Amino acid sequence: MSKPITFVTGNAKKLEELVAILGPNFPRPVISKKIDLPELQGEIEEIAVKKCKEAARQVDGPVLVEDTCLCFNALKGLPGPYIKWFLEKLQPEGLHNLLAGWPDKSAKAVCTLAFCEGQDSEPIIFQGVTEGSIVEPRGSRDFGWDPIFQPTGYELTYAQLPKEEKNKISHRFRALDAFQKHFGVAK
Repeated sequence: MSKPITFVTGNAKKLEELVAILGPNFPRPVISKKIDLPELQGEIEEIAVKKCKEAARQVDGPVLVEDTCLCFNALKGLPGPYIKWFLEKLQPEGLHNLLAGWPDKSAKAVCTLAFCEGQDSEPIIFQGVTEGSIVEPRGSRDFGWDPIFQPTGYELTYAQLPKEEKNKISHRFRALDAFQKHFGVAK
């Protein structure tokens, strides 16, 4: 049997979504581990590759890391990879208010996964993007910025959508779909 893939996260909701999206047919066991990785600055893919290499070094085995971004088009992609800190300081209301002076409320949710088999392997990048807009917070407050992101074509925010529905359209789903195809699993 193949070595388990360690999904590096301390976020139980991310792990819950990952397991739900991968489903029972994924050919490798996935475990999670919280590792303190350096918080890097830079472009999305560059951050994911560096985090993956460091995680593989610490785990000494197969790892999967995720970097999630929320990019406001009016702000030329910010907060982007810094969404975690923006959310901690501003909460969903403050994030929504960042766009108060801008007519363009469009945004994109980006999930970048980096996977490698071990510390001697080069990371492989899988990315998923969901277009949408930033709206006043609506729905459950149990998962980050979900209350302010309304995917294009929907009247509900990520937070208002049933989990099964969100998991069919989300940026994480799209990245994990590419990841599964890498392992020969078709949805």
